[in-house]
Amino acid sequence: MSGYTTDRIRNVAVVGHGATGKTSVVSCLLYTAGATERLGRVDEGHAVTDFTEEEIEHRRSFYTALAYLEWKKTKVNLLDTPGYGPFIFEAKGALHVADAALVVVDATVGPEVITEKVWEFARSFGVPRAVVLNKMDRERADFVRALELTQKVFGREVVPVQVPIGQEADFRGVVDLIARTAYVYEARGPGRPQTRPVPEDLQETVDSWREKLIELVAENDEDLMNQYFEAGDLNPEDFLRGLRTAFAQGVIAPVFCVSAELNIGFANLLDAIVTWFPDPTQRGAVEALDADGQTVSVAVRPSDPAALFVFKTISDPYMGRINVAKVYTGTLRPDTALVNTVRGHEEKIGALQVMMGKQLKTVPELYAGDFVALTKLKDTRTGDTLCDPARRLRFRPVDYGKPTVFYAVSPKGKADEDKLSAALQRLQDEDPMLHIERDPQTKELIISGSGQLHVQVAIERLKRKFGVEVELRQPKIPYRETIKGTAEAEGRYVKQSGGRGQYGVCFIRIEPLPRGADFEFQETIFGGAIPKQYIPAVEKGIQEARQHGVLAGYPVVDFKVTLFDGKYHEVDSSDLAFKIAGSIAFKHAMEKANPVLLEPIMKVAVYTPEEHLGDVMGDLNGRRARILGIDRAGSMQVVQAYVPMAELINYAAAVTSLTGGRGYFEMEFSHYDEVPPHIAQRVIEEARRQQQAAGEST
Repeated sequence: MSGYTTDRIRNVAVVGHGATGKTSVVSCLLYTAGATERLGRVDEGHAVTDFTEEEIEHRRSFYTALAYLEWKKTKVNLLDTPGYGPFIFEAKGALHVADAALVVVDATVGPEVITEKVWEFARSFGVPRAVVLNKMDRERADFVRALELTQKVFGREVVPVQVPIGQEADFRGVVDLIARTAYVYEARGPGRPQTRPVPEDLQETVDSWREKLIELVAENDEDLMNQYFEAGDLNPEDFLRGLRTAFAQGVIAPVFCVSAELNIGFANLLDAIVTWFPDPTQRGAVEALDADGQTVSVAVRPSDPAALFVFKTISDPYMGRINVAKVYTGTLRPDTALVNTVRGHEEKIGALQVMMGKQLKTVPELYAGDFVALTKLKDTRTGDTLCDPARRLRFRPVDYGKPTVFYAVSPKGKADEDKLSAALQRLQDEDPMLHIERDPQTKELIISGSGQLHVQVAIERLKRKFGVEVELRQPKIPYRETIKGTAEAEGRYVKQSGGRGQYGVCFIRIEPLPRGADFEFQETIFGGAIPKQYIPAVEKGIQEARQHGVLAGYPVVDFKVTLFDGKYHEVDSSDLAFKIAGSIAFKHAMEKANPVLLEPIMKVAVYTPEEHLGDVMGDLNGRRARILGIDRAGSMQVVQAYVPMAELINYAAAVTSLTGGRGYFEMEFSHYDEVPPHIAQRVIEEARRQQQAAGEST
């Protein structure tokens, strides 16, 4: 496949709810265009864009996959995306670089939860949307009902450009409302239809829908409106021009009818994609930051210096890291030196490759608007920008949100331990929602993601791809301890039984500080009660002792220590003696200063449809939440609240259940607050049991 000029490129993301047949739609488009020799089937495990072992085993998409085809001398890049909740961040990343979206809807049920989410992603990126009613051959498939349901959710912009010929098992083609022509397909055939006159029993339906389509297109153009009023119709050229403009601007969302099972309707869909879907230049300029950090608009032009945005990374056991990028500007050729403006180093571009599922094909050049797969780069990751040194740019990365599910992960065996760190890093490279970090307090290695299934699939991938087996468990809550009162105590460490002894005595006062202040130390020693050289040792002893509080062994925070008196011995005193004396004094003082347990509090935003607001509020109240307020974001209610971290274990599953899968939440750490006494007692008792068990095991 030779290089295609920018006006001959179409970039289309295929999105929608899970099990609507997105991958099958992509397979039919590829087969109809002759890009594949056989029609790939998901259930048979040979779909071009579902090629990982876990996708084949589960028979569902977990990652965005790329494929391409040629239709009427135009290259169509397809981005096949997952449709299951924990993986829709992949669809968000694909829509960020797409120039149009095919929103696949099951004709037997209409729009579903994820349909609404990906529609909103596309709208937020300004990506025009077309609806593909799939499964038109199935029992209970109803074009009118599915259309009405879709219009109810997304508005009057949803308008058919086709009507089906036949219903359910009798579905055999479509009538194109623009050309007023019928196209009849052979079931499970090569996908090339025969043209026929419009069936008489559909003539009235075709005229009615065509009139509505013309009205919607003409509303967007005063000249077309005048032509329509005067002539009662639009000439074909003006109709097509108006349709192209209205679609690119999001004024209309055209509806197509297909059956991926029977391979019906895809030649007409391809005709529309190459005829009136926008090319990369028609989407308009892209925002970026220049070398001075100023926002600039970057036109998609092949004549400008090259600039690429890396939107996906794949870790291949044999080829290493594969970076997939969109060429926003320039004409890319092999052996080009570019600058990674995010990481600040040069990258040498070797061979240019394009992706057909898991297969890579080398090409001589690529023009602005196309996608490229690059291998053997030094250190380039998802979200990075590569550009010509003559014009340094940095494209804005996608905001995928924050993880909502957390697990502690540990290797099963010594061999796994040796390989775990590198394997997790490679997983993180290719998955922008997978986060790996070590908790500084609990020392646990934490893996977090967008849902339980997301993390489970990552662990499967860890084993299959890198041969590393791990165990997951709920992470420990990083409790802390503090004091509410003021107390004084003596710390005495004296050992004098002949020869060189140890002598250190100190008197300290501890008092609470505001939340978040952590620790403060001061000394008011007068008259040399403790020599200056030993004072840092007292502080060091307190610092070490405060890592294990007297209640449950958690770190102690938000208190001030004043060292006000002490005693020393000219011969036996030492740093060690005063360090131990400091730690003893701290423990005695803390026991008398009304110690309490603190827990991490998360700031949570729960997005829910209004009809589920009461259930969400009730559930939050049961989780000891403090409701801050309720806002609105589009069609969703947003509940803002402070919730203890301990109450958010498995909250993602609860939100899904409470909202029928339509809700979601975001959270971030806010602050620490006191644990209610009855709950604190349970936490303290459990911590002491664990400490006792650990002591017995050693």
